[in-house]
Amino acid sequence: MGRSRLLASLGRGDERERERRNDVRQLVTDLGRQDFRRRHGEVRFAPVLVLFASYLEAENIGPVLKAVPDRVDGLEVSTLVVVDGGDDGTQEIAAGAGAYCAVLPVNMGHGVALRLGYALAAELGARYVVTIDADGQNDPGEIPALLEPVLRDEADFVIASRRLGVDETSDRVRRAGVVFFSAVVNALTGQHLTDTSNGFRALRIEVLENVTLEQDQYQTAELIISAASRGWRLAERPTVWHPRASGTSKKGRNTLFALRYAGVVGRTWWRERRSPAARASAAS
Repeated sequence: MGRSRLLASLGRGDERERERRNDVRQLVTDLGRQDFRRRHGEVRFAPVLVLFASYLEAENIGPVLKAVPDRVDGLEVSTLVVVDGGDDGTQEIAAGAGAYCAVLPVNMGHGVALRLGYALAAELGARYVVTIDADGQNDPGEIPALLEPVLRDEADFVIASRRLGVDETSDRVRRAGVVFFSAVVNALTGQHLTDTSNGFRALRIEVLENVTLEQDQYQTAELIISAASRGWRLAERPTVWHPRASGTSKKGRNTLFALRYAGVVGRTWWRERRSPAARASAAS
C-alpha cells in the first residue's frame, strides 16, 4: 500500500472512530434526558438554574446543595444535578435536597454532563445558569455576587477568580498552572482574566446557546475561548477557593491535567479562528 493510500486509510479510521464516539455520546445523553423526564415529567425551571455535574461526589455534595440560595435578587432558583455515571447514590442525595436530577448511565466526562444540563436549562425556561463544583471547593453563598454583573447587564459571563479572592489550597504547581494558562488564554483572546480554569461561573442562557462546546472533560477553557471569540462580555468576581471536602480530584495528576488542558486551549482557539460565527462576531 502506497503512502497516500495508507494516510487516507488512517484518516478514514479516525473519522469512523470520531463518529462512533459521537454516537455513544448522543446515546448516553438521550438516556440521561429520558431519566430526567422519568423523574420529573413536564416541569419548568426557575429563572436561575444552579447546575452541578457530579461524578462520585456523594460524600461532598449534600452540604453544598443545602447551601444553594432559594432566591437571587428576587429571582427564584432551581437546582439541577447531572450525575455523570457512578453508583454512589448521588441521585438520592440530590432528591433529598429538593434538586432536579438527570443520571447518565455511564461516566462520560464533565463536559458531556454539563452540555446535557445546558440543553435542559434552555428547553425548560432558565434565563441564567450558574455552574458550581460538587466537591465543596465553591461556596454557594457567593452565587448572588457572581450573578450580580449579569443581572445588572454589566456582563454576559462572569467567572469566579481565586486569584482575585483567596485560595486556601496548598498545591503550588496547580496555582502556577492557573497563572500560566490564564496568560495563554488572555494572549489568544485579548481578555484580561486571572483564573481561566475555574468552573464556578454565571452566564446568560444566550451565551450557552451561541457557543460551540465539544470537549468531553476540560470544558472551562473551551467555554471561555468560544464566548470571547463571539463577542460576549466576560468579567470576574473574587471567590474563596476551599480545599476539597473529601476525596481526590477526578481531573488527574498535575502533569496530565496540564497537557490535556493545553490541548483543549489549542484546539479550541484554532477551531474558533476558522468559525464563521466567531468571524462574524469579530466583524460586527
